[in-house]
Amino acid sequence: MSNDKVLKSNEFIIGTKQTVKALKEGIVKELIVAKDADPKLVEKAINEAHKQDVPIQYCDSMKRLGKACGIQVGAAAVAIIR
Repeated sequence: MSNDKVLKSNEFIIGTKQTVKALKEGIVKELIVAKDADPKLVEKAINEAHKQDVPIQYCDSMKRLGKACGIQVGAAAVAIIR
């Protein structure tokens, strides 16, 4: 469901490090996290999203989220930016 938002959006950031950076810059509209991602990997992004009051949606798998972003590998976190 949430990966449909990525497909419709043309402005997104892929990856946890880049997502955390974008969250700190205040440009993230929504965070999408893969349910099967290592919790330690996405913890900083989720915590920063909570601090910034950014809504968090969950996608079934990293593979599916990566595919929605148009990449050949899985994605743990994706930020839809303003």
